[in-house]
Amino acid sequence: MYPVINTKETGNRIRKIMKIRGLSAKDVQRYLNLSCVQSVYHWLDGSSMPTIDNLYALSALLYVPIDELVCGNRTDMFFTYCNYGGTDQMHRIIAYYERIKNMKAA
Repeated sequence: MYPVINTKETGNRIRKIMKIRGLSAKDVQRYLNLSCVQSVYHWLDGSSMPTIDNLYALSALLYVPIDELVCGNRTDMFFTYCNYGGTDQMHRIIAYYERIKNMKAA
């Protein structure tokens, strides 16, 4: 199946992470230097998606990888890599994800 982004779920995820980080739509607008806050609200309600540049900046603002922001119908890449990688590769991937989780918790 061709991977497709679910804009509603992506908006909900961005909203959830913003809430965890204590950020408002206005904060995001200012950080991204957007002309109006309405763009952020459109992302949050799933009627549109941020550009790749804005996703990249959002990932920095929210301290999460872009893949953590975007929801779609593909399988979780972490488990795909673990199933196909050798033991050494699997350990490196697990260590990487542990570091990301620790960064999110901070």
